Amino acid sequence: MSNQIDAIMNPKSIAVVGASNRPGSVGLAVISNLIKGGYQGVLYPVNPKTQSVQSIKSYPSLSDIPDQIDLAVIIVPAKVVSNVLEEAGKKGVKGAVVITAGFKEVGGEGVELENKLRETAHEYGISVIGPNCLGVINNDAHIRMNASFATKMPLPGNIAFISQSGALCTSVLDYADGRHIGFSKFISFGNKADVNEIDLLNYLKDDPETDVILMYLEDISDGHKFLEVARDIAWNARKPMIALKSGRSAAGARAAASHTGSLAGSDSAYDAIFRQSGIQRVDRIDELLDYGVAFAQQPLPENNRIAIITNAGGPGIMATDAAIRTGLEIAEFSEATKEKLKRDLPPTASINNPVDVIGDATHERYEASIRHILLDENVDGAIVILTPQAMTDIVETAQVVPRAAELINKPVLCSFMGIVDVSEGIKVLEKNGFPNYAFPEQAVRAMASMVRYSDHMKYGDRDYVHYDVNEEAVREIIRTKLKDRDSSYLTQQEANVILKHYGFPVLPSKLITDVKQIPDAGKEIGYPVVMKIMSPDIVHKFDAGGVILKIHSDEEARQAYEKILENARAYKADAKIEGVLMEKMAGKGIEVILGAFKDPKFGPMVMFGLGGTFVEVMKDVSFRLAPMWKLSAERMIKTTKSYKLLQGVRGNPPSDIEAIQDCILRLSQLVTEHPEIAELDMNPLIVYPEGQGCSVADSRILLKK
Repeated sequence: MSNQIDAIMNPKSIAVVGASNRPGSVGLAVISNLIKGGYQGVLYPVNPKTQSVQSIKSYPSLSDIPDQIDLAVIIVPAKVVSNVLEEAGKKGVKGAVVITAGFKEVGGEGVELENKLRETAHEYGISVIGPNCLGVINNDAHIRMNASFATKMPLPGNIAFISQSGALCTSVLDYADGRHIGFSKFISFGNKADVNEIDLLNYLKDDPETDVILMYLEDISDGHKFLEVARDIAWNARKPMIALKSGRSAAGARAAASHTGSLAGSDSAYDAIFRQSGIQRVDRIDELLDYGVAFAQQPLPENNRIAIITNAGGPGIMATDAAIRTGLEIAEFSEATKEKLKRDLPPTASINNPVDVIGDATHERYEASIRHILLDENVDGAIVILTPQAMTDIVETAQVVPRAAELINKPVLCSFMGIVDVSEGIKVLEKNGFPNYAFPEQAVRAMASMVRYSDHMKYGDRDYVHYDVNEEAVREIIRTKLKDRDSSYLTQQEANVILKHYGFPVLPSKLITDVKQIPDAGKEIGYPVVMKIMSPDIVHKFDAGGVILKIHSDEEARQAYEKILENARAYKADAKIEGVLMEKMAGKGIEVILGAFKDPKFGPMVMFGLGGTFVEVMKDVSFRLAPMWKLSAERMIKTTKSYKLLQGVRGNPPSDIEAIQDCILRLSQLVTEHPEIAELDMNPLIVYPEGQGCSVADSRILLKK
């Protein structure tokens, strides 16, 4: 597909079908943009109603053009687009951009028209971007193609932008122009009837003009393919990617039989995909461009130790607070650096981080401070803040930033605060490749994004772990349970059998269906025990009074057995009761939850987080797509707030995090090999101190065909 997209992005000849001289028409905008943008190939307007468009000879149809056409830009009514595509196919056209709207986005007949468009494109082997898109822009000096109806050609740069929304593209172009941000490629792909975001990422991976990829997405066509391509871009091509994905709303969360299902909102899969592929996710357009320009123009930081240089105390404190919030560390300068700062700064200046060079700072004072600080081995990057004061030489200060940072491979982001007074200084910074942000917090967030990406690229085992398990035994259990039904809920007793086959640390247990079984079961398991109702109709056992803990004798067990049955019948009179499970009482540890569910679009997903009965209230959970790397398992644990508890707090020892990681990877393998598992909970998974493992204290599984 990459070679076919090249026909769209690097055409030697373009036919604009629907080109027009009519003021205000899309046909006029597209042909004018191609001319004004300086397109380096040959243009062929196609319009049967006129002899020329913008002084270029026009042809009645594609078939009438005597030469080879690489790309057709189509701007005709939706009902005739497929006819034009068919004509293009017969002429040997390799690529098409369908700007026309009125397809699946309007429903009804539009869906049928889009299906026909797709069929025609596939029949003739034409790669199609669109329909319902703004168009495409290639800023390569050898092409200079603006095949869109945007208002202007963007500045050249090393950032590629792809978007499902055409209207958003025009806003981004305008905003970027105001901030002097350039693009290598700018692609609006609309309804993605043929070429989708995965195809475009694959193309941009090998594009020599692109170093950073920004994207606006409304959905992802194939989660696993997207993940595969994005990982290739991140780890092999080493190109940072930043995404704005709309639709974070939890409105898509569904009623579910498990904690995992209820916690997995509509956006969980997308968060997981982005995390696993190394993509930075943002919530706003300004963040998308803030981060993108930092990645495009500055080197990555080695670590998170940041220095702040300012001529005003307040903004320095604001930047410090923002740095701490976003996980950055305020660097501790070496004594040698402090001595140099003390020598070159006035006595009233602060030589500690943040460095306050005082309001009357000259550019010489800034230059010395920046240079000394960047040369300090304890500093990984710097943020330079300037507030415009009467004595501030703004342009000269902007000029010293690149000079002070010369030959030092550390990122420097600036915040020359304001708009009017600092405008000339900002131009100098941007000309020299130093991003500027209106406020310090923006610069800090951009630096934090670079640190996260740098950290993501450094460590971890990027291999899949495969355990020796009894896959066939589990397959037979599932086959039996779904033999005569579409779905089946497995109680803990049944779920534990499956978990045992995959090597999970399941506690000893016995199903009691008669009080006479209690003495032998108690002897076999050993007290203390916990007893639980086993019923496919009672999912949340605590709510039904179906769990009794800390049972120390046969007599207590008999009483618990009767009480649990009584509570269960009172809770749901018609519940099918299989018995009461007697289970070894787990030792003291931290309760976490491990779960999985089958996303309808992306397949199996694994969840980890703080467990127990309040899991749905706390919502301290993290999701990943299965199968997953060992690295993904490590990081999904670390991204939860409960990770601090697992590290050991208030005199408690560190927990066995390696045991949790092992269970996560086993679960990833289980749900990958058995797609019939629709939902699965292990809650709680009791985690013991480091080196002592963990235990599955409760479990449930929902199977679906």
